[in-house]
Amino acid sequence: MARLVFGMNQSLDGYVDHMAFAPAPALFRHFIAEAEAQTGSIYGRQMYEIMRYWDDDHPEWEAAEHAFAAAWRRQPKWVASRLLGAVGPNATLIGGDLESEVRAVKAEHDGEIEVAGPCLAQSLTALGLIDEYRIYLHPVVLGQGTPFFASPRPALRLVSCDQMAGDVLRLSYVPH
Repeated sequence: MARLVFGMNQSLDGYVDHMAFAPAPALFRHFIAEAEAQTGSIYGRQMYEIMRYWDDDHPEWEAAEHAFAAAWRRQPKWVASRLLGAVGPNATLIGGDLESEVRAVKAEHDGEIEVAGPCLAQSLTALGLIDEYRIYLHPVVLGQGTPFFASPRPALRLVSCDQMAGDVLRLSYVPH
């Protein structure tokens, strides 16, 4: 059975914003390795639309961007949305009962499946489906934005704390 892991870059004051700060090159290489090892990803509509950027090559990309795009394109993606009528390559639309469809994805696969986006994570947290939370804590303060936890957080237990590239800490928690 697969494990669902929700992980994102987060500011010191608890916000996620891919436009406000980005991972340094060494941390980006870590995310490439994670994407290469993941069984797949589950997206909410908004995060999926942001990530569709990786479907097309861009002339300004360097080797790291090409490596991430290749890993992202290779892995299966499940997209939870009642608004989208279709999804792109290697993606499956989850438009019905979120809980039963995500439970089926977990049961049919092994390995780690990324949960992408705080809104989707909120729904999956309420259903008790997320197995691990990974906060990549950056030394920046945003003062506003989308919080990592879009609703009250579940009771969590710290299982690891790792210093990543530069001043970033990865905090890994599991539900109690």
